[in-house]
Amino acid sequence: MHIEKIACSFRIDGTPVSCKEFGSGHINYTVKVLTDTGKEYVLQRINKYVFKDPVKVMSNVGSVTAFLRNRVDDSRMALHFISTFDDLYYFLDDEGEYWRMYDFIGGFCLDAPESDEDFYQSALAFGRFQHMLSEFPAHTLYETIPEFHNTIDRYRQLRESIAADAAGRLASVQADVDFLMEREELGCTLQRLRESGELPLRVTHNDTKLNNVLLDKDTRTSLCVLDLDTVMPGLSLYDFGDSIRFGAATAPEDEPDTSKMSMDLHLFEVYTKGFLEAATSLTDKEVELLPMGAFVITLELATRFMKDYLDGDLYFKTAYPEHNLVRARAQMKLAADMQSKFDEMNRIVAEVAQRVRG
Repeated sequence: MHIEKIACSFRIDGTPVSCKEFGSGHINYTVKVLTDTGKEYVLQRINKYVFKDPVKVMSNVGSVTAFLRNRVDDSRMALHFISTFDDLYYFLDDEGEYWRMYDFIGGFCLDAPESDEDFYQSALAFGRFQHMLSEFPAHTLYETIPEFHNTIDRYRQLRESIAADAAGRLASVQADVDFLMEREELGCTLQRLRESGELPLRVTHNDTKLNNVLLDKDTRTSLCVLDLDTVMPGLSLYDFGDSIRFGAATAPEDEPDTSKMSMDLHLFEVYTKGFLEAATSLTDKEVELLPMGAFVITLELATRFMKDYLDGDLYFKTAYPEHNLVRARAQMKLAADMQSKFDEMNRIVAEVAQRVRG
């Protein structure tokens, strides 16, 4: 089926005159569509191998973005997905491929912050995302990746991999495994609080990297959050924590030299300030546990890398045989550094919260 015909299956303004491949994403096939009225759209084919149930993904995305559009003054601050003539947020073509379409918003993204202000703007964007969706019934969303941040279950899976030792690698990493198991109790803190109801269920993005924030090309201020495929019910602390894990780390997540890996307290403060300025609907308990969110999400990823290394590298794509082990050790070093800085992190959060929340 031709791209133009697929585009015309959505309620667009005008007739397509140009359809050009667009963007640098590696998961979904993306096309920029220009119509004879001058309107521009983004058309995407959803990768079924990555997203096993595109209907549920788009149900979540459609519901969340529709909710957001009623809460923004500037239309650029929320993605606008276009429905089909069947009033669906996806189109299924003759070859069984799923497509979606949304308004093109001019702007740009960064893979890494070029200044403190860039990191601060990403914090504002994800904080606004939390605040604007604070009244959304998160329990109505599909959990498209079941138990994604259930750290209790992640540890259960790790123990199974330790027992199986399928790739015969356990003996060489026993000290690393011991490090992870010694921190199991602390690492499961947030999941237990979620299960007890002490932490509220929120709409979470689950991929809170800077490159998923659209910036205004003139003012360089944040506009909206992109890439909503992993939007699910979860904890606000996961989104905050993953931003810190990725953006406040002093080395890449697969840095072989762990002496280079630590958490930058200045960047932690920069992000915390932006996030709390925007996410004003967080409970006192959520605010108090922001440092724990950073630690838990980092430890959780370390368990996942270690599990995959023990399994023989079945899940994560690797560039060399020790890649998952290198990743696990880098994240363990980062988690340990965070743990050693809990007092400073708690102080920063308390001081920022006092300034912002009074």
